[in-house]
Parts: sequence; C-alpha cells; structure tokens
Amino acid sequence: MIKSVGQNPLHELLSSDTNIVYHIPAYQREYSWGRSHWDALFDDLLEEERGSGHFLGTIICVNRTQDAAHESVLELVDGQQRMTTLSLLLLALYKSLNMIVDELDEEQRADLVGLRKMLTLRNPTRARLRPQTQNSNSDDYLTLLREAGLDVGGPSTTYVGVRRLAKALSHFQQRLDNYVESSDEQRTACLLSFYSRVKRSILVKLEVESNADAFMLFESLNNRGLPLTPIDLIKTSILSVADRTDGTSTESAYESWSRWLDVLGDDYTDQERFFRQFYNGFKNEWNLGVKGVSVATRSNLIRTYEEILKSDLPTFLDRMDTATSAYGKIVNSTASDDSSHLSDALRDLARAQAAPSYMLVMYYLVERARWGLTDSDITDLVRFFTKFSIRRNLTNTPPTYDLDRLFIDIIETTPSGDAGAVKAHVFDRLISVSASDDEFTSQLRGPIYEENSAVTRFVLIALARSRMTRETVKDLWERVPQGGGKRVYLWTIEHVLPQGSALPSTWIADLGGVENAREIQERSAHKLGNLTLSGYNSTLSNKSFADKRDRTDNQGRPVGYKNGISLNETLARSDAWTEADIDARTEELVPQILELFTLDSPAAR
Repeated sequence: MIKSVGQNPLHELLSSDTNIVYHIPAYQREYSWGRSHWDALFDDLLEEERGSGHFLGTIICVNRTQDAAHESVLELVDGQQRMTTLSLLLLALYKSLNMIVDELDEEQRADLVGLRKMLTLRNPTRARLRPQTQNSNSDDYLTLLREAGLDVGGPSTTYVGVRRLAKALSHFQQRLDNYVESSDEQRTACLLSFYSRVKRSILVKLEVESNADAFMLFESLNNRGLPLTPIDLIKTSILSVADRTDGTSTESAYESWSRWLDVLGDDYTDQERFFRQFYNGFKNEWNLGVKGVSVATRSNLIRTYEEILKSDLPTFLDRMDTATSAYGKIVNSTASDDSSHLSDALRDLARAQAAPSYMLVMYYLVERARWGLTDSDITDLVRFFTKFSIRRNLTNTPPTYDLDRLFIDIIETTPSGDAGAVKAHVFDRLISVSASDDEFTSQLRGPIYEENSAVTRFVLIALARSRMTRETVKDLWERVPQGGGKRVYLWTIEHVLPQGSALPSTWIADLGGVENAREIQERSAHKLGNLTLSGYNSTLSNKSFADKRDRTDNQGRPVGYKNGISLNETLARSDAWTEADIDARTEELVPQILELFTLDSPAAR
C-alpha cells in the first residue's frame, strides 16, 4: 500500500539533485489559505528552536511518472495547501534576495541559486510545483514566477494581483520586510537565516501506489479540514487516465465529469450512490465486471473504478453520459416542474426512501428500447418500486443488506421478450421476497411514527391524496422558506394526543388522571389513529382536543381538524379523543393503506 515514507526537510523534497515535481490534480479545491494560515506558518518558523526544524505535517503523493529521465511527477492528493504556501514563501525570499544580488558574496549567491532550484527545474525552465487550474491558480503561479525573473513558460494572466496566490506572495514579502527591519542582523544575513529555517522545516512524505491507497490513509490520518472522498479520487483517476489515452484529454474528461455532476447534483450521497449503482447495474451488461467485486460498496469503490478505467476510456465516458442522464431524472425529480405521470411517479419514489431501487429504474430507463418499454411501462415499474419500498422500510423485509444483490439478480435474469414480460418478472420477484400483508398490517397497527416517521408521512399523504378531487386538491409535499435559506414542509405530522412529556392538564383530566394519561400516551401516541397532517402544527401544539378540532385563523377559516382534508373527517366529528378512539381510527385507516400499497403482478390482473 505505502511505497515509501520519510521524514524529510523541505530542501530534500525540493532537492536540486532530483528532478521531482509536485502536481496538484484538477479535482483538488482551489488554493484557499488566507492571512491567518500565512501568519501562523511564518510565526511558527520564527519560533522554531534553532536547528530543530519546524514540523509542517504530512503530504500524501501518488507517483505518476511517465518519463523518469525528464522528470519524476508526484501527484499531491493531500498537502496541496501547505506545499503551495511554502512555494510562495520561497518565492518571496527569492525576490527579496534577488533585489540585493549585487551585495551577495560567492557563498550567498550559491544559496540564491539553490533557492531558485527549489522553485524550478532547467532545460527547459519549468516550475517544480504545478498548482491546480481552478480560479487561475496554475496560470497565476507561473505569472508570479516570471515576474520574479524565473523564465518559465505559460499563458499571461490579467488581474493576477487581486487573486489569492498574489496576495499570499505580497503578504510574505511584507512580513519579510518587517522581520528584517526588526532584526539586529544585516538584511542579507537576516533573509538567509530565515531561508535556513524554511529549508529545514520537516514534512512527512507518504508515497502510495494508487488513489485507493490514498483514501485509506485519509481515513486514518486526516485530522484537519475536509477529507477527500472516494468520488474525488475516482475523478483524479479518470483525469489521469485521460491524460495518458490517445483520443482523449484531461480537458475533455474534466468537461465530462463536470457534466455528470451537473446532472447528479451536489449532494455527495447521490453522487456516491450513483457510482455504486452504475457498476452494480451494468457490470455484466457493459462488461464492467472487476475480478473479486460482485457488488460495489463504499469500501471497494475506488479500487473498482481504477480497474474499470484500465479498459476502454472513451466507451466508459459515453456510457457514463447515458447513465447519468437517466439517473438525473430520478434524483432531480422533486425539483422538476414536469407534470407527466412518470415524473409524478419518480417524485413519489424519491419521497418513499426508495434509493436502493434507483439502480433498477436507471437500468430500465437506459435499456428501455431493448424491451420496448414506454413511459407508461416505466411508470408502472416505478410505482411498484414505491409500494415495495414503503412496505420494506416499515417491515425491514427483505433486509437492507440484501437489496443490492436482489436488484442485481433481477437485472441479470430479466427475460427476453416484451414489456409485459419484463414487468411480470420484476413484480413477481419482488412480491416473492416482500413482507406479507399480515406482517405489513401488524406494523401499521403499531407505533408507526416511532418506527419510521418518513414512512408515516408518506402513507398519511397517500391516504389524503387518494380522497382528493379536482376541487379539493392540495400539495401536501409543499415546502416553504425558513431561516437560513432552508425550505421545510408546510404540512407536517400532527399528534392529536400530544407526544411530549409536558402533557397539558386538559388532556390529563380527559384521560383519567396523570398515571392513566401517561400510560395511554406511551401506548397510543405514535399509532396511526392518533396522527394526521396539519399546515398549522405549531399553533395546535398541546391544545385541548376541542381547541385543535375547532381552531380558526384570524379570518375565521378553519385550520384545525375541520380544515376539509378527508383524512380528518373522523376527528372533525368527534367530541372527545380517548385511547378507544385512537384504536378505532387506526382500524379504520389500516385497510385503506393496505389497499393503496398492495403488491400485485400483471399476471394476476
């Protein structure tokens, strides 16, 4: 895993006896250290005990050398902020010493040459640090080297002074000027003394063989900032392979990557799940299978993709375009204004905590032409996956750890034939492993809110929607703005008998005293019969049952249980609310939910 590890002073890592360069890959975040980081580094170097070498931490590198005779390329996958900052500090020292070059003796000029060699290689002259491209970091760095008299190539940039690298360099030059002015030493001796402190500062360099090894080290070593993720490392693997593959380029691969993430969104959970499900869904269909990897998991994801990328990269990029386009329809469904039946079904799927089934939806969307699947057919599949997921999430049957293998097997055993055969295959297979109606009913009769509040919300909304007419339709999934830019559901779950420990005296009296009320609350507060939906949950809160039932807003409109939602009909006509009422309403609602979420196959219709 680890090829080499060493505790090295900086002058060895940038030794003139080597042709090592440090490349910061395109996936890395742009340079982001600011004044507090710059000052902390400078002050730490000043406070170093003479000759001890200030410890600067760890860098992790992957060797990407292709032509060792020309240069040895170490890709910095951790430590890029430190190495960039140290290079800018060295450049500030070089500029300061070069301004007084005529005052230097022969030995001091040799020090200046050594400093130049820490910053550049010769024949041709090129930078030893290769920053990432974001926010013009690479171009700005080359511009700053040229402005200091180091003849490196590269494009010219404008407004370099307003960006972070130039500001860091300027800050270090100011700190050096202040340091020299406050010192009793002559300017030259003072600058060279500080240069010695920088040269002997210590870094631990860990060189690993692959990005997978780098990620494992991050898990154990990262104790600062945000760690890189498997997705970051897959990205750099793609870019690295593209750079070595005829017919592709790092730039085109980066454009593809950006396009995928635009479709998948910036939620890391969605991104990581997609990469697992892409492999699991298409490993046999598209010959992606990696030896020893029957199912892609979080722990083997990097190794899996590093192996995949050893094959045909252009074909892989095309297939990723196709798959991300399909996956984007799923993960972006709740933000879409599309009112088609398929989009409505995909929105329900997302709300039903049905993410494991996204693999199946993606697969059948991509391969729809193979079986002649229409939008109507895929809508049928998606609605079935939603029902299956609601039942599964409440009963844990089948268990979560079985789902990936189950869905992979469904894909791999899909029969040849028409759309009807595909649907019958999928439905029959899921019915065979799903919880029975008796198991589902048993869970619905229990403390459902306590078991799974998200499922509870979904089934309550499904019940309410099933009774709506064109005249009474309401968007029960509507979100409204909250502080901090967040959006929250307008309609939330309301406990008729309050669930909190501070039960109001009116409820205690209605339920036969403190002890009796507490026992009833413990047994029944989270049952289906005690739950409803309200757009005014906070105003109902712990009020008495009668107050909740009859509450109106300041214009006299009902906002309590007489708000016209069919789900509240029993509550609206009740005079009191007891344990018997809760149980009776539970028994009223359970068969309705069972009917809405019954699983049946086309063959049984």
